[in-house]
Amino acid sequence: MENPENFDALQRIIATLANKNEELQNFIETLNHTLGRVQVNSTQVVSDLEEEFDTLYSILDEMKESMTNTIKQDTVRKSHELQNQLTQSTSALESAEELLEFANNAVTMAPAFRLTLKPKATDNMTHLMVDFSQERPLLQGLKFLPVPRAPEIVLGDCLVIDNEVTVAWRMPVEDSKIDHYILEYRKTCHEGLPRVKDEQCWEMVDDVKSTEHTLQGLRFDTKFMNFRVRACNKAAAGDYSDPVTLETRAFNFGFDSTSSHLNLKVEDRSVEWDPQGGKGVDSKVKGKENKGRSGTPSPKRTSVTRSPAPRGARDRFTGESYTVLGDTSMESGQHYWEVKPQKDCKSYSVGLAYRNLGKFEQLGKTNISWCIHVNNWLQNSFAAKHNNKAKNLDVAAPDSIGVYCDFDRGQLSFYNAENKQLLHTFKVKFTQPVVPAFMVWCGGLTLSTGLQIPSAVRSFQKTENGLGGSNSSISQQDPAVACDICLYDKLPSVDSSLMP
Repeated sequence: MENPENFDALQRIIATLANKNEELQNFIETLNHTLGRVQVNSTQVVSDLEEEFDTLYSILDEMKESMTNTIKQDTVRKSHELQNQLTQSTSALESAEELLEFANNAVTMAPAFRLTLKPKATDNMTHLMVDFSQERPLLQGLKFLPVPRAPEIVLGDCLVIDNEVTVAWRMPVEDSKIDHYILEYRKTCHEGLPRVKDEQCWEMVDDVKSTEHTLQGLRFDTKFMNFRVRACNKAAAGDYSDPVTLETRAFNFGFDSTSSHLNLKVEDRSVEWDPQGGKGVDSKVKGKENKGRSGTPSPKRTSVTRSPAPRGARDRFTGESYTVLGDTSMESGQHYWEVKPQKDCKSYSVGLAYRNLGKFEQLGKTNISWCIHVNNWLQNSFAAKHNNKAKNLDVAAPDSIGVYCDFDRGQLSFYNAENKQLLHTFKVKFTQPVVPAFMVWCGGLTLSTGLQIPSAVRSFQKTENGLGGSNSSISQQDPAVACDICLYDKLPSVDSSLMP
């Protein structure tokens, strides 16, 4: 028999070699990528240099042409003035010679005496000479602008909170010639050092003037994000900083289209009531839907593109249970997502359920589902529901609802997603994994996932220890509390009319 210790040692060696092999492959990809960029960047730099010198030549040519024109204009001016003087002097000389014959009349020689015998212009052109004695050393000392050094990202000053990422960096040495920075980022599923090739492309934020920048309104649909930054002066961009990886975990899920009622049209991040949704199903199948698995959806329906449902997947909701579940279960930890109804939505519910919720069962009417329900048809109502019991909520239904689940502490809370006001809290001892659950009739819902737990919600949970603002909830562990809740053996017309 083989020695188990030797076998374990061999396994560790194989794992180490595999890791080293991956590191070498990544390094070779980095070298090849860098080599290719050297050729590209070299060509670009030569092109930029030629362009700079062409610009300098152009400026000097323009200056030369301008100065030459000035000299020509001054030459024409002087020649014109001297020519006029010469003409006047010649005319005066002729008059003087004629009048010399009549010396007895000296008065007639007055024009000759009035002439100025000093040239109005000189032949000196030195005032138009150019002296480059000061500029020549400057031009001779012309050198390449120093390329900015690579910045250093300060991990301790980087912050990931409320679906915003603040990245901070510093320069290794002070550089007064830096004009701006370029920040690049990309999403990734890989922890550790960023790879040269990844599923996502780098996105760029240009013209950052300070040494930190905050990306806002992000959707964290991957576990990590890579960041890198480079400094730029007026002429050149420096090398990238060493990239860093920040964790951006959040709860991501979509609608489980295999569970949705046939009258619900499920798309990527939305679900909408569709009264024609079940009309394409064979009538025989529809007649048997109360006895077994329902029929297939109408060809008109669209659904989330996800992996095929596993063997043993649950039946579709049917009858008057216009429900769809989330496709990802929660069995530990804290999670948060938001739901926004359409403005004209007549009735909807948002909450949690065990995955074995019956296909005829409605949210809040069983002991394995918890929700808040909004009804805008005939009578307006806003209530928390569980186990066929309801508690009316003394606040207006918000435009968007935030759902917070702390599985380990057995807590389900609903918030106004806009101002983070607590609406209601259920205290539950979960005995199996739960999934997000939704009901909608005559309207639609839009789902927002990839959200971190908002800092306001996190802070509230710490200070209030998870209790609702009214200090009451519908709890399956506390019958005394449930006794104070209106019990609906038969829901009134407001709720029974949720179905057409």
